[in-house]
Amino acid sequence: MDLIDSKYINLVSARLDKFKRVKNNLYNFRCPLCGDSQKHKNKARGYLYQVKTNTNYKCHNCGASLSFNNFLKKIDGTLHSKYTMEKFKSGFTGKNFPAEEPKFEFEKPVFETKIDLPLCSEVTSARTYLESRALDPTLFYYAEKFCEFVNSYKPTFSSHVKEESRIVIPLYYKKELIGFQGRSLGPSSVKYITTILQDEAPKIYGLDNLREGTPVYITEGPFDSSFVPNSIALCGADGDVGKWGVSDPIWVYDNEPRNKEITTRIFNTINRGEKVVIWPDGMWEKDINDMVVNGHMIMDLLESNTYSGLEAKVKFTEWKKV
Repeated sequence: MDLIDSKYINLVSARLDKFKRVKNNLYNFRCPLCGDSQKHKNKARGYLYQVKTNTNYKCHNCGASLSFNNFLKKIDGTLHSKYTMEKFKSGFTGKNFPAEEPKFEFEKPVFETKIDLPLCSEVTSARTYLESRALDPTLFYYAEKFCEFVNSYKPTFSSHVKEESRIVIPLYYKKELIGFQGRSLGPSSVKYITTILQDEAPKIYGLDNLREGTPVYITEGPFDSSFVPNSIALCGADGDVGKWGVSDPIWVYDNEPRNKEITTRIFNTINRGEKVVIWPDGMWEKDINDMVVNGHMIMDLLESNTYSGLEAKVKFTEWKKV
């Protein structure tokens, strides 16, 4: 399945009742177009699936059948605009996807400054979880009803979406709150949900803590970033960090040599001539957080395993064979 389609299926899934991944390239949920069965609330007869290079939607209750492009357009116009932009940038065209040139409309952002939630250090369940992961519970907030909290800042979730508690990770830029990421505490079909309060704001964690003129580590997620000085985390943002003042990036991807998406990103980073961390042999932990929990000195690991150019290509080839 196309990586952009996969990304936007993940983003829209928070609004799809009973959403679950059945298997590779097949997702199931209650149809948001017809509401699915009114008698049986657990019936889910809407499916997203792959046909050749396209992603299609089919409901076995109302019979709706349309491309993912048109499905997303009906469900979430804002998300569809972003999807159209990414497809347009990638040059994708096809019978099921008329690649319309996106509209560029910008307004001066008006940001919030405060989060009216308890700190995770004040909530037993959140504090216990974060401390078990060696994380500082005073850095994050707790929302008992995450959807209600998000809607108080920006109308996002419909009333039929099931509420759940989440750890709230604040995103700041130039001392202003620009968004937040919600991390599930319990079992959830979507582990992370990111909300940006203004479309043009950077979907990045840690921008306000950077030191100018020094290398910046770019990690997979905010939790990993919290262990690394002078680092940021991309919370669904694209890879163009230069426009946000990062001139010497060092990319730190998860330690998953069999993950095609990660290996593709590393390959592209090396080909751009940028620095990347290639994890050494004998490391079985998946990410920085796991490594810290298991007692590794993370800065020593990062500094001694940063590569670029031909050396990075050689190390990358060896790492993929692990």
